[in-house]
This record gives sequence, structure tokens and C-alpha cells, in this order.
Amino acid sequence: QVQLVESGGGLVQAGGSLRLSCAASGTTLSINAIGWYRQAPGKQRDMVAGISSGGTANYLDSVKGRFTISRDNARNTVYLQMDSLKPEDTAVYYCNANLDGYINGTYYDLRDYWGQGTQVTVSS
Repeated sequence: QVQLVESGGGLVQAGGSLRLSCAASGTTLSINAIGWYRQAPGKQRDMVAGISSGGTANYLDSVKGRFTISRDNARNTVYLQMDSLKPEDTAVYYCNANLDGYINGTYYDLRDYWGQGTQVTVSS
């Protein structure tokens, strides 16, 4: 069963850092394009950062210069390094990915997989 497993959330003081990870499990398919999203209580889920299969990254304006998305294709894992955290960054963070590749000669293209979410809390 294909799963995206997130880790790295927690409680940190304002100005601190956290690194989130999102790893694909239960599959030999590769993470293609992927995005990190966040949702605070009572608010909509917003895309924070995304990275293409070629490594092109884009960011929500409010996190530019503070967050960095990267990928380790060998580990089939994507990271979100979050620095200079602010209380308004508090939210549940989710990864969302497309995966593709060949299994037994058949090409698979799986879209829109979500991780279970990881809580990030930034205290003031």
C-alpha cells in the first residue's frame, strides 16, 4: 500500500527551526512533483512550497527566505527546512505527491497522495 509518511513536526519557540520529512513507503515508485501544505484551525489548507521532479521550487510569499524545500531522490524523500519560525506558521503540515515509475514492466502514474499530517507549533 502506497503511503506518504511525514515526520519532524513539534513545538519550537519563535525564531527556531524544524525540518519536516516526507517519505514514500510501500512502493518502488518515485516521488515526482510534491508540495507541502499547511492548515491552521479554522483556515483553509494552503500550499507552502512545491518542488518539481526536476528540482524547481516555488514558495508561498510569506515563507520565502525562511523555508527551503529539497529532495533526496535516492531516499525517495522530500524535506521542508523551516527557519526563523513565527507563531503564524503554527499549523498541521501535509505533503502531497504524485508518484510514477515502472513495476514489472508496467508504467504507473499515481496522483494526489496525501500524508497523514504533522503538527508544527511555534510559541511566541
